[in-house]
Amino acid sequence: MTNSISDLLESAVERAVPVVRGIADDRLADPTPCTEYDVRDLIDHLLQVVINFQALAARKDADFASARHYTHGDWRGRFADEAAALVAAWAVPGAEEGTTGTMGLPARTVGQMVLGDLTVHAWDLARATGQEFTPDPVVVGELGPSLAEMAPMARKGGVFGEPFPLAEGERASEFDRVLALTGRDPHWQP
Repeated sequence: MTNSISDLLESAVERAVPVVRGIADDRLADPTPCTEYDVRDLIDHLLQVVINFQALAARKDADFASARHYTHGDWRGRFADEAAALVAAWAVPGAEEGTTGTMGLPARTVGQMVLGDLTVHAWDLARATGQEFTPDPVVVGELGPSLAEMAPMARKGGVFGEPFPLAEGERASEFDRVLALTGRDPHWQP
């Protein structure tokens, strides 16, 4: 049985929200595994993704071109609220059907994209700020094949880096392989 995107997102949100809530203001300038983002920039990016993918679920236009700054006021609460709205948007009947977005991708693929962003960036933020993060194994099971399928397009668009080489014989977890696929060192430390 295929898990719905909204159920997968709900599980991912349950793990991401505590990470975001656990980020102290004095950590916002810290580096992350995403070399182009510090913690503040990555939070801004992730919130923009969460908001835009709500629109995509509803077959509305999304604006990824404009830089947005969300890390002011109660940004932790806003993240939790917007993440809950993301789950609700993908739970609407028909959200996973047809195509969505300007690229005309299948809606389920678009849902898998935000699931990947939410899960991988929660790991990025946890790792950058010294927190623990363990994704739901069911989410990881969905991400492995879906991100592998998206990887060539994601690399071409500069969304993924080149695959990170895992040491031969290394006992890598399924999530370590997902991280490596996106160009991340699963053992990255600040």
